[in-house]
Amino acid sequence: MKRINNSVIALSLFVGIANANAQEKKTLSLDEAVQLGIQNSKNLKIDAAKIEEATADLLEAKNRQLPELKVSGSYMYLPIKPNVDIKLPGVSGAGGPEVHQVLYGSANLSVPIYSGGRIKYGIQSAKYLVEASKLSTENDKIAIAYNVAQAYNNLFKANQSIKVFEENLAASQKRDETFLKMENNGLIARNDRLKANLQTSNIELQLLEAKNNYNIANINMDLLLGLPETTELAVDENYIEEGSDVKPVDFYVTEARENRKDLQALAQQRKAAELGSKAAKAENLPSIAFTGGYVAADIPKFLTVYNAINVGIGVSYNLSNLWKENSSLRQSKAREKQLAATDELLNDNIKLDVNREYQNTDYSKKRIVVFEKSAEQANENYRITKNKYDNGLATMTELLDADAAQIAANVGVINAKADAALAYRKLLQTTGTLTIK
Repeated sequence: MKRINNSVIALSLFVGIANANAQEKKTLSLDEAVQLGIQNSKNLKIDAAKIEEATADLLEAKNRQLPELKVSGSYMYLPIKPNVDIKLPGVSGAGGPEVHQVLYGSANLSVPIYSGGRIKYGIQSAKYLVEASKLSTENDKIAIAYNVAQAYNNLFKANQSIKVFEENLAASQKRDETFLKMENNGLIARNDRLKANLQTSNIELQLLEAKNNYNIANINMDLLLGLPETTELAVDENYIEEGSDVKPVDFYVTEARENRKDLQALAQQRKAAELGSKAAKAENLPSIAFTGGYVAADIPKFLTVYNAINVGIGVSYNLSNLWKENSSLRQSKAREKQLAATDELLNDNIKLDVNREYQNTDYSKKRIVVFEKSAEQANENYRITKNKYDNGLATMTELLDADAAQIAANVGVINAKADAALAYRKLLQTTGTLTIK
């Protein structure tokens, strides 16, 4: 019997430990959450691969300015005696030695001297594209930082709503106990007590909804941060104090023009496109290279050649360029026009984004003032209504309505502050100045 009890205790301890470990708790500040989001972002991993690809293209462009050295060799066996007719003065023609094998080897060197600028333009264009890829990655980091902040904000709002509803539920349940005693003593009607119970049930439903929202927001945050989805996150409540000092809208428009990474990346792409047009024009020019070679051959009993070294200058020109239109140049020019139009459109969108988010930030701050005033009025209204009800001057319905208005107003203040902090971060994102610590 003692052994069974020990087994039960051990099993209980194991289950308790397993349950404790099943839901890991982690407290995160917003900056820590942003760092985790960036470290585990799948989009940034794709961006890193794009940077590697652009860097490889740059390496390929640089390789074109290096010498080309090619070595070749061959061995041939001749199973049938070939007919050899030597037509040199003093040498008999037909017949000749029996040839059954041939060995041949050569080495050729080519050093580019002039290519119309194609190599130079190609290298510089590739450098611009590498820089554009890096700037695009920085822009994606800022977008990720805002997405994490948005998820963090949702988690905060859900958590604060839970606290408010739990406090009000406890007060409502205590009130129900008081009303039940009053009903038993004949001080209130049963219908009034049931109205109070209904109010408690409504608060319970609101609490369940808040907890459901919290769980969904928590799972979303876990996935964004690369954490196990069973991790329970605790948020830092101080972040809602951000954005207290908002400057004039012109300041943010200027900031956006100077700091938007997507705008800077587009500028690098336009530079690369301009060089692409120059390189396309250079297709119509000849290429000049220094050339050198070495040849060795051995045909047993017939011919041996060693140290056949040659040096010279090679010129290459595609004569078909005289009657063929340069399609590469037309494509490159079209690319330049596309990027120029994209630049104009992006600048217009930046102005619109900054002005819109500035207005949203201003609006969200004004909402806080209104909600705080509303909460103050709702709290005072509930106090007065409760006092009237206690003195028989107000109905149960009026008391419960005042209580519901008080809860909604207090939740509204929390949500308004959280939304204002998020709106300010959105404004910073549109200017490209959202800080990533």
